[in-house]
Amino acid sequence: MSMADRIFVDMCKDILENGTSTEGEKVRPKWPDGTPAYTIKKFGVVNRYDLSKEFPLLTLRRTALKSATDEMLWIWQKKSNNIHDLHSHIWDEWADEDGSIGKAYGYQLSVKHQYKEGMMDQVDRVIYDLKNNPFSRRIMTNIYVHQDLHEMNLYPCAYSMTFNVTQQKGDDKLTLNAILNQRSQDVLAANNWNVVQYAVLVHMLAQVCNMRVGELVHVIADAHIYDRHIPIIEELIKRPQYDAPVFTLNPDVTDFYEFSRNDVSVENYVTGEQITDIPIAI
Repeated sequence: MSMADRIFVDMCKDILENGTSTEGEKVRPKWPDGTPAYTIKKFGVVNRYDLSKEFPLLTLRRTALKSATDEMLWIWQKKSNNIHDLHSHIWDEWADEDGSIGKAYGYQLSVKHQYKEGMMDQVDRVIYDLKNNPFSRRIMTNIYVHQDLHEMNLYPCAYSMTFNVTQQKGDDKLTLNAILNQRSQDVLAANNWNVVQYAVLVHMLAQVCNMRVGELVHVIADAHIYDRHIPIIEELIKRPQYDAPVFTLNPDVTDFYEFSRNDVSVENYVTGEQITDIPIAI
């Protein structure tokens, strides 16, 4: 069985058995029919994925690797806030008539800031430091910018990445590790999707900076299962688990801005039946 499956199942069981309910409380999310969307939640969930050992794709059901990568590149590489630059429709609910989601996600990563080394946006600053000052303890991004929240159609959920480089004894290559901070997560709809996105990001940055991949630590402040998702989760975590697939990243790409969704692939990806028409609270 895969490491990602074990982590996911354990997390879901913990939420269902030990979580707290928001039923009857004032909640912002609604179902499309207008009914309040309540959750069972756990505070402060921390999951660790050793990317050097396996790639964390769920086998309980299929996660669309290329689509997840496309959305990550939309934010981190294109630094876009317009759904017309995206190949999927997952952001359509939050876009205005021009396709903009406001000053959110990619917009924040596109903003240039003054550093001692010159003007750079947050992504370029990360790459610069990984190449020139890899043992810095200040290699991080943050897109939860309070002064711009009123102009965001959705507040960022996954809002911060912190990168940390280590060197294993006797290894001539450095190892890239990262922490993904997330204020809130819909476990059924988004958990493995986000894990896969940021695992791909770590792989890409490690490759262009000539490093090995290490750990991805995922910190979720509010990990929740929506009321209408409970029976789906209960069925999902009882499914058979398979071995993790083999992940491949195009080795010829040495510039982060040259990657595309077609540069990622997996072999031997065996999964359970896909779950379709998951109700999404908005």
